[in-house]
Amino acid sequence: MVAPLTLAIWTPIFFSILLICFTNYFSKKILSAIAISGGLLSFLITVPILMEFNYESVLFQFQEFHHWILPYRINYHLGVDGFSVPLILLTSFMTLIVIFLTLKSEIKNLNYFHGAFLMMSGLMIGVFSALDAILYYIFWEAMLIPMFLIIGIWGGTNRIYATIKFFLYTVLGSLLMLVAFIYLFFEAGSFSLLDFYHLPLTLPVQILIFIAFFMAFAVKIPMWPVHTWLPDAHVEAPTAGSVILAAIMLKLGGYSFLRFAFPIAPDAANFLQPVLIILSLIAIVYIAVIALVQQDMKKLIAYSSISHMGFVTLGIFLLIPMGVEGAYVQMISHGFISAALFICVGILYDQTHSRQIKDYGGVINKMPIFTALVVFFAMANSGLPGTSGFVGEFMVIMASAQESFWIAFIAALTLLLGAAYSLWMVKRVFYGKATNKAVLNLKEINKQQIIILGTLASFVLIIGLFPFLITDITNVTVDNFVQFMNRSKLPLS
Repeated sequence: MVAPLTLAIWTPIFFSILLICFTNYFSKKILSAIAISGGLLSFLITVPILMEFNYESVLFQFQEFHHWILPYRINYHLGVDGFSVPLILLTSFMTLIVIFLTLKSEIKNLNYFHGAFLMMSGLMIGVFSALDAILYYIFWEAMLIPMFLIIGIWGGTNRIYATIKFFLYTVLGSLLMLVAFIYLFFEAGSFSLLDFYHLPLTLPVQILIFIAFFMAFAVKIPMWPVHTWLPDAHVEAPTAGSVILAAIMLKLGGYSFLRFAFPIAPDAANFLQPVLIILSLIAIVYIAVIALVQQDMKKLIAYSSISHMGFVTLGIFLLIPMGVEGAYVQMISHGFISAALFICVGILYDQTHSRQIKDYGGVINKMPIFTALVVFFAMANSGLPGTSGFVGEFMVIMASAQESFWIAFIAALTLLLGAAYSLWMVKRVFYGKATNKAVLNLKEINKQQIIILGTLASFVLIIGLFPFLITDITNVTVDNFVQFMNRSKLPLS
């Protein structure tokens, strides 16, 4: 019997290969059916992983182990804990959303487009499941290829610049991570993550290891000052590319801090904590101020994403259970809210071919249902109580207050700044009189778009009202993580 994690990884990849290799043998309808089947089946495979997951266990579950490259003790080793499971489900769900969103679009070579997303979905699930460093690294690097193609082939006019910048930033950081893995292999005698966790490393070595990991993961989140690739990538990416980039790919950095950097080098993490917190606060406040002056809606949301991901890193770096838990809730919440906002901008762009705020005004007069949904997501993005956007940020602010009043005060500024840039965009775009001819010709969103945005809105509300649906999954894992971080790994002699 094939294990669930292997199925979750390789099912979307298999359907991706079908779409890519058999393009000339099937009609468009059959290719669309294959894409839908691949997305739906991949999602359904991940649901039992959540349903059968034991929330009370600190051990990795659904483990699969097969020898792969024996001379170097590289193994096909998979397993999940409370940090992995919700992100795996989010990945398969958002991939399904993207396929439905683009099913009837006029995208050129749509089968290749869907194939790239299915391929990326399987590879990202591989990142969330891998317990062997080299296996993880292969999945980590391979997932860049489909995103590179999505932006480079189906992106905007400056897509080549954006793809090269995206690729260089991510690859250069990843090379340092590979160096760290090789060093740890010679110390542990294997590439097993579980062996890495128990290595007694001196503080100077831990600091070097942590910095190597930090460069790879900080770029992916992205943290200030290695964030500049993200706005370019978002602006040039097609709407579906921005959705996956914001909803899933940015979470890989936060997840990897929890999985690799902190438990492997806990003493270094504690030693560098003040610097890490300062970098997170800069991202939260400074990037939010930059978002205030943006004229392009997509770029504004991109900077907003960086600011909100600053809450993720701040919560993790506080090394307090409430902070880590809040950071994780923020990751899941941001996945739904940012994806919805990028979809909304894409809907407007498809009809007007403009993302400039000045080109709009009075959209509510032509698209009242759409406007209501956008206002809801903008409020959630501002941290409105009752939405998922409030829960994670509130938990991180409360955890910050345990560490320092000033950290909590600075972090809380983003609630004001987030409301400022979100409401400013909504006011300029959706209210007032419609004077632009393109706006006067707008048509209300169709049933398919209402269902997609309504589904995302439902999850934002459900998480906002019942956050325990996530925290119950992560509680034990978070407590074990924080306890592990409080134990020194310095050698006794």
